[in-house]
Amino acid sequence: MFVDEAKIRVASGAGGNGCMAFRREKFVPRGGPSGGDGGRGGDVIMEASERHNTLVHFRFNPEYKAQRGRHGEGSNRTGAEGNSVTLKVPVGTMVYNDETGELIHDFAQPNESIVIAKGGRGGRGNQNFATPTHQAPREHEPGKPGQELRLRLELKLLADVGLVGYPNVGKSTLISRISAARPKIADYPFTTLQPNLGVVALGEMPNVVSYVVADIPGLIEGASEGAGLGTQFLRHIERTRCLVHLVDCSDASGRPDPVKDFDVILRELSRFGAGLERKPMIVVASKADAANPDKVKKLGQYARKLGLEFYEISAVTGSGVMELAWAMARYVEQVRRDVNGEAVSRAGLSEPEPETKTNRQTKGRIPMAATKKAAAKKPAAKKAAVKKPAIKKAAVKKVAAKKTVKKPVAKKTAKPAAKKSAAKKVAAKKVAPKKVVAKKPAAKKTAKKAAAK
Repeated sequence: MFVDEAKIRVASGAGGNGCMAFRREKFVPRGGPSGGDGGRGGDVIMEASERHNTLVHFRFNPEYKAQRGRHGEGSNRTGAEGNSVTLKVPVGTMVYNDETGELIHDFAQPNESIVIAKGGRGGRGNQNFATPTHQAPREHEPGKPGQELRLRLELKLLADVGLVGYPNVGKSTLISRISAARPKIADYPFTTLQPNLGVVALGEMPNVVSYVVADIPGLIEGASEGAGLGTQFLRHIERTRCLVHLVDCSDASGRPDPVKDFDVILRELSRFGAGLERKPMIVVASKADAANPDKVKKLGQYARKLGLEFYEISAVTGSGVMELAWAMARYVEQVRRDVNGEAVSRAGLSEPEPETKTNRQTKGRIPMAATKKAAAKKPAAKKAAVKKPAIKKAAVKKVAAKKTVKKPVAKKTAKPAAKKSAAKKVAAKKVAPKKVVAKKPAAKKTAKKAAAK
């Protein structure tokens, strides 16, 4: 089930109340206030997810509420914070305030998240009110209430190319031909009741060009006033970069004038607004295998008069389908370059060269001329590599020469001579006392001999 609108009610958690408590402990008289603060309430968060492509999960569960914070407790214990609630929405969802109609946020990028409803702040306990003159406060605050909102969710698919036209003109057949999408295809009007998306990939690696195509349910005259399926699905092509207008040029359509069909659809686009009629457009004459040549010629002349590109295709046989796919790719890349301000390479946008026998044999091989040039360049590179070490050796020699010059010989010789002279002086001082000590004992012995006699 494709659901692109939903109304929900969200409520964030309220904050916990602050506690009034006093410290009661043995041997601790007059312990003072010890009431903790209340915990903060949980938030309601919305996040864009690429895994979701519809709002059906909000249709049957329209209310979401976050957990409130716990109350504060004694011994200065703060209450626990409430758990937040995260809501996943598809990329391209627009969130409105249902009461005021104000746009809150547009989820245009994947993994984008915002806080829709913020949780309430926890109240303060009586410990926060203690002062030198008011040492036993009994004041405490209740928690702040959370936010409650009624929201309206509106999904606008993100596509690069939008297919528009009368019912049963071949839009679903075309998207099934150029992409992997498999919409319902039948030979009666209003077969497509909901938009279908398909990813188109053209070219070969690394020059692959890809874009998203949206198949919109058919429009009829008076659709802006509610005829047929109305224009409610046209909002899914508001963000497209270009439109492809398919016109049935076969006699089986029952409409004799293809130019009138083109003008009717263009009028409905302009009445819807959002500038759809001013978007780049490609005019396509569909069902070329069964088309009336006069109708095709008339439509082609009218499109060229308006300055629009014109293609004739047959989605059944595949005639002209690839040319149209490459034309859409060129439009998409041109708009991307204008928006981003970047130089986009056009190499991947050129149509592939038809495969021939010679192309098939040489596909993926390197030409002989290129290999010869590469072989001729290799010896030159080796010679340059050999010369570099020689330069390094010369540099090493210069460094060695500098090192030898810096160390003077005179200083080396002078230092040992000074050391030798200092050693001789010390030795002379040590020898002199020994001679004096040796003479004194000899004099005493002669004196004793004389006394004995």
